[in-house]
Amino acid sequence: QVHLQESGPGLVKPSQRLSLTCTVSGGSITTNYYAWSWIRQSPGKGLEWVGATTYDGSFYYTSSLKSRTSISRDTSKNQFSLQLSSVTPEDTAVYYCARDWIPTSWGQGTQVTVSS
Repeated sequence: QVHLQESGPGLVKPSQRLSLTCTVSGGSITTNYYAWSWIRQSPGKGLEWVGATTYDGSFYYTSSLKSRTSISRDTSKNQFSLQLSSVTPEDTAVYYCARDWIPTSWGQGTQVTVSS
């Protein structure tokens, strides 16, 4: 059974960069034909898909965040990462990593607060 675990700072200052890493165990991020997603949920709002990387190293981003988002992966560590630049308090959310476009497995989520 695949297990996903998010890690990264819980507090980021406005205008700085948010960086999170998802460590995957129990399955490889290069296994056909999975996608590995980042999803967030802001206070009082629904889930928002942020972006994803696929088993073959392609990357996809939601249009509203594309200019500020970068996803990368490290196959040697079985990890994929999210970077979101120029954050504002509106980027405060619980960030989840998950497997697949419609997630079949989720990390527990990590709270990120943007505040000075």
